[in-house]
Amino acid sequence: MASPFDQMTKINNPGGFTSTQSKQAERRGSRRCKITQLMRIRPSDPERDPFDDIRGTLSVSRSGVFFQSSVATYEIGMRLFVTMPYSKEPASMSHEYLAEVVRRDPLPNGLFGVGFKILMEMGLPGGFGSGYSTNRR
Repeated sequence: MASPFDQMTKINNPGGFTSTQSKQAERRGSRRCKITQLMRIRPSDPERDPFDDIRGTLSVSRSGVFFQSSVATYEIGMRLFVTMPYSKEPASMSHEYLAEVVRRDPLPNGLFGVGFKILMEMGLPGGFGSGYSTNRR
């Protein structure tokens, strides 16, 4: 006799045989968090038309971000400078990243869903004291 779980996952076939649905494999490398964090996005290519897009994240992982935007010039493969979390305060703990657009979907609300992967953090590795030695001769 089939369990209640087996009965819920059965697919009716014309021949009378039943099978279970196979789950689609998860392709993401890391889990996503649905958090909102303000970020500033600019194209890194000086040849492109400049824009300055300030948006909140919809979904974040260790290596990528998904958000909605009204800017129509995002293209797959486009490189970006991303400041996150963004604040106009001079003492904010913002970091700047180089990122690449990997997804662009037109949405029913007239906006675009944009996903990018973070390629690297910009700036000095190790912070302000990197490379400074106190041992002088």
